[in-house]
Amino acid sequence: MSETRSSLAAAPPAGLLAQHLDRLRAALAEAPFDVFVAGSPANVAHATGYRSVAGELFRAHQMAAVVTPDDVVLVCPVADAAPAADAGMAADTIVHYGRFFFEVADGSGLSAPPVDQHGDLAAALATALGRIGATARLGLDIEGLGASWPAVEAALPPGSVVVDASAWAKQVRARKLPAEVELLRQAARLAEEGIDRAILKAGPGITERELAAEVAHAMVAGGGSPRFVVVTSGPRSALADATPTDRQLAGGDLLRFDVGCVLHGYWSDIGRTAVVGDPDQLQQRRYEAIYAGEQAQLELVRPGVTARELFDVAVETVETHGLAPYRRHHCGHGIGREVYEPPIIAPSYDTPLEPGMTFCFETPFYELGWGGMMVEDTLVVTEDGCQMLSSSDRSLRVVPW
Repeated sequence: MSETRSSLAAAPPAGLLAQHLDRLRAALAEAPFDVFVAGSPANVAHATGYRSVAGELFRAHQMAAVVTPDDVVLVCPVADAAPAADAGMAADTIVHYGRFFFEVADGSGLSAPPVDQHGDLAAALATALGRIGATARLGLDIEGLGASWPAVEAALPPGSVVVDASAWAKQVRARKLPAEVELLRQAARLAEEGIDRAILKAGPGITERELAAEVAHAMVAGGGSPRFVVVTSGPRSALADATPTDRQLAGGDLLRFDVGCVLHGYWSDIGRTAVVGDPDQLQQRRYEAIYAGEQAQLELVRPGVTARELFDVAVETVETHGLAPYRRHHCGHGIGREVYEPPIIAPSYDTPLEPGMTFCFETPFYELGWGGMMVEDTLVVTEDGCQMLSSSDRSLRVVPW
């Protein structure tokens, strides 16, 4: 076991859920509503500590969490009843809906969750709200509830005052706790370790798919769940989010990595570029330009700087270093329980940064018919700048040929 892996957390830090609830309830005390209803998988996990595998894969597998100053109730398909209990939720804090069958072994002391207790999420949520007496001002994660929202709205208690709390919920999660920052650092390290292993393996006859397998293996071996493994080479390196193929590496190829995994619910998103053999002058010059753009972001970032200012400095610096025009829709994004969290580093975001916010900064470049390159890193905003959460070599890497 490597030194890096031995330091990774085998489980979420004890007490993290309690810290989340403390922060959530402190925000609730200042909000224009008395009860918060989470709907997105990220918000539900943040409020309950329970991550549903199916809920993160299928939007039709809808869940909710009701949060008050004194209670937290999970509303979920009955298929989640057993794993939610295994994750530590008490049976009387779960309201089920739908049909799924668990058999129970004799003498286990367990009981099967009720089937068809409610027909759908809306009916189960109405029961949960009635159970805790929530009938007044409700803050709902309407964006997270998605297609379920019309039915949920129709089933709310009469007289309810509804506030759209979708943006509010994301804002509550924007400033990360120290334990969350550490999980993001560990998730980033798994992605970096995968890239490092793949670059070491790269050589004549090696395919994109074989290199992607190296990346994924490192993530899984370290306890992460691979979410995207973009390994593209030669002209294919310009294809942005393309899947790896059986294309074999050739001398002079650009080799671009854009990879991420999830560790205990927290994402990584790391980008690196290599060249097979010594880089030519154009490859070197263009990489120096995009590197300078990301470096300018890292030198500017501090509390009070806006996301738009970070976008502008990245674009201007890349162009100043000879890669012009440099056209981008964004040059980074927030990251946490979701791979893209606001604010996005883009012209339309005037959001001032705050200590504890976590981001990916990136300056990719794609030219169809030539190739693509990128450098992307994770960081946390501190009181006077930032702290890098990724730590591997950011230079244009060279694969011996």
